[in-house]
Amino acid sequence: MERSGDANQERDPGATPALPLRDAPAHGVDRGDRVHEFRSQGLRITWSRKRCIHAGVCVMSLPAVFEPGRRPWIDATGARADAIARVVARCPTGALHCEALDGGAAEATPAANVVHVARHGPLYLHGDIEILDESGVVRLADTRVALCRCGGSANKPLCDGSHLTCGFRDDGAVSAGAGVKNTGAVSGALVVRPEPGGPLQLDGAFTVESADRGTMLAGDSARLCRCGQSDTKPFCDGSHQRTGFVSR
Repeated sequence: MERSGDANQERDPGATPALPLRDAPAHGVDRGDRVHEFRSQGLRITWSRKRCIHAGVCVMSLPAVFEPGRRPWIDATGARADAIARVVARCPTGALHCEALDGGAAEATPAANVVHVARHGPLYLHGDIEILDESGVVRLADTRVALCRCGGSANKPLCDGSHLTCGFRDDGAVSAGAGVKNTGAVSGALVVRPEPGGPLQLDGAFTVESADRGTMLAGDSARLCRCGQSDTKPFCDGSHQRTGFVSR
């Protein structure tokens, strides 16, 4: 399979320019990312090339709106605004967002935070999510995020689709009772702090679920592997120290 950075050429924004960088962080936009904007009379859709890993939910759900190979590949006039908004809210990486221009309701922040371990793929986070950089500064606040766990992403800690080409294999199992601590947090944002050269530290109430959703563990603290080498995936076992994992 093609790496996402190459395959994204199928998703051509056409003449739609990338929006200028903002002075202050915007919800749903990774720091330093220039997203593309597509408009209809009542809707504004934004798309991040860097965060798109071709999960395919949009293409399969609304091909009249999302059509790889067309230029531009997104046609915001191709369906009703409410139908587009429902599909955009299912984009698991957060590459797609939309805003109603007629005063319609914005995408609601989920009441619960969920970490889904994808089979042979990333960690999909859904909820009230804050991603920090390695210095502890917020780089992204969003409701939907995909995090790299193969170790190969060029956009760490976010997934860029490198698991498709680096041979990463993991069935997404979660061992009951392992790796998740409970210190008493009950609500609020799930904060993800990437440790330099090490794992992803999660703090805040969440549930981590296996790829088949057969195992679900609730807690508020965990260290998740992002070097791709742990024997206790999705949890860290210290393999990053043995392998010399480089996080930048």
